[in-house]
Amino acid sequence: MTMKVNYSPRDALLVVDMQNDFCEGGALAVQGGSGLVPGINAEIEAAQANGALVIASRDWHPVDHVSFTHRGGPWPVHCVQDTPGAAFHPDLALSDDTIRVSKATAFDADAYSAFDGTGLGGYLKEKGIERVIVCGLALDVCVKATVLAAREEGFDTLFLERLSAAVDPDAVAECRREFTDAGAEVGS
Repeated sequence: MTMKVNYSPRDALLVVDMQNDFCEGGALAVQGGSGLVPGINAEIEAAQANGALVIASRDWHPVDHVSFTHRGGPWPVHCVQDTPGAAFHPDLALSDDTIRVSKATAFDADAYSAFDGTGLGGYLKEKGIERVIVCGLALDVCVKATVLAAREEGFDTLFLERLSAAVDPDAVAECRREFTDAGAEVGS
């Protein structure tokens, strides 16, 4: 059964890295990525209707980012600033007041979590946010890092598994365990 989230103004829906390069046809595609968009759009609508903040994080790499294989990193070139691959999925319903958070913007440092080097934790606390609801791509990489960082920042955290997809589907069970061990709620 699908979990219905009851949003309030003390909540933030954090949509992680729903970018073209992480969806089918992209440089670092996650199988099923594009298929998440309708469900995430419904979640965005529910969050907005109940006064919750909506935040969309994105990889926003400079050309020659340290994470790219030609620089010795683990990933092919992806999500380079101002390229079509770095753009949010064209069907993702982000309104003008959606807060966009760019991460991994320095040449020499990688960042997987939406909280890593972005100031997001302090901003959310300033806004009175108590709970962060997380979904997006990729479950076993940036979503995982974001869920764990939200807990480290002291937020109640809800992970929406049905609105996330993994690079390695075999890693999902271990991610679930890590989330619950960290005190996050895993929702369907």
